[in-house]
Amino acid sequence: MSRPAARVLMLLELLQSGGLRTLTELAGRLEVDERTVRRYVEHLIDLDIPVESVRGRYGGYRLGAGYRMPPLMLTDDEALAVVLGLIAARRANPLTAGSTPAETALAKIRRVLPAHLTSRLDTVLGSLTFTGPAGPAAGTATGREPAGAVLLTIADAVHNHRPVAIRYAGRDGRVSHRTVHPYGLVVHAGRWYVTAVEPAIGEERTFRLDRIADARTRPGTFEPPPGADPAGKVLRGLAEAPHRYEVTVWIEATAEHIRTRLPAGLATIAEPGDDGDWRRVDLRVERLDWLPGLLAALDRPFAVERPDELREHITALADRLRASAALEGVPRT
Repeated sequence: MSRPAARVLMLLELLQSGGLRTLTELAGRLEVDERTVRRYVEHLIDLDIPVESVRGRYGGYRLGAGYRMPPLMLTDDEALAVVLGLIAARRANPLTAGSTPAETALAKIRRVLPAHLTSRLDTVLGSLTFTGPAGPAAGTATGREPAGAVLLTIADAVHNHRPVAIRYAGRDGRVSHRTVHPYGLVVHAGRWYVTAVEPAIGEERTFRLDRIADARTRPGTFEPPPGADPAGKVLRGLAEAPHRYEVTVWIEATAEHIRTRLPAGLATIAEPGDDGDWRRVDLRVERLDWLPGLLAALDRPFAVERPDELREHITALADRLRASAALEGVPRT
C-alpha cells in the first residue's frame, strides 16, 4: 500500500474515533501539511464517506452523524488485546456473564479470528490463572499491557514446556538477557506475570510481562517444578517484595478472617504457635496511613511489633474517632 493511501486510511481512522478534529491536529498526526489533509478529505468524500467541514476558529473535520463504518480490520495484536480485555471484564464481573454486551462481542470476535490466532489464543487461556477479581490492590498501580507477540510466545512455551530467551528490564531499568523455563501465566490486580525457573541460577523467579521486551523460544523441553503453583508463587513474591516499611502485627483471629482484609498478595500469615489463637502477620508496604483503618475493620485484638511509626498512625486515628464520637448533632460554624 502506498504511503498516501495509508495516510488516507489513517485519516479515516482518526475521524472514526469521534468528535471534531482540527486541521492542525490532523496535519500533525499524519505528518503532512494542511493542504495535503484537505486533499485526503476530498479522497474520502469521493468514496462517499460523509466528512463534514466545520468552519470557524475551532473548526475542523468530523464524520457525518449516523454514519456507520464498515467492519474494522484488526491486527493480530489488536485482536488479542480486545479478546483478553473482554475476558478480563467478564472475570471481574462474574454475576453478569452470559448475557452482557461484552459476552456477545467476545463471541463475535472469536468467530472471525483466523485459525492460527484462535489456536494461539486458546493456548494463552489454557495457561492463564487469575488470582482474583481484576483491580489493583491497596497501594499498588496497574502496569502496561504486555506486548501481544511476547504474550503469545510465553504462553506457547508454558503450554509446551519450551525454554525461552527473554530481554528483561528490572525495576531499576537495567536490561538483562536470560533464558528461563516458564511454567505459569498469572494475572493479578491488572498486571501480567510469568513464573519460571531460571536454570543459570537454579531458582524460581517471577517476571512482569510488560517488562519483557523480547521473547524467543529456544530448542529443547523442560519439566515444570513438582507441585507448581503459579498464582501462589506470584502472591508470595508480592507479599515478600522489598518496600519502604516492613510491618509485623499479631492478630487474634483465624487465617480465614484475616484474609478478608489482608489478601495473600499483601500479607503472609504464620501458623499459630504457643500463643494460642494469635497469628503473626507480615507485610511490606510503601505507606502506613491506610493500615490502621484496615486493622480496625478486622474487629479483632491486634498488637504491633514493628514499626513504631504504625503505632503513631493508630493513635492518630483513635484520636480522630474519639473527637468525632464527642460531637453531638450537626457541627455548626
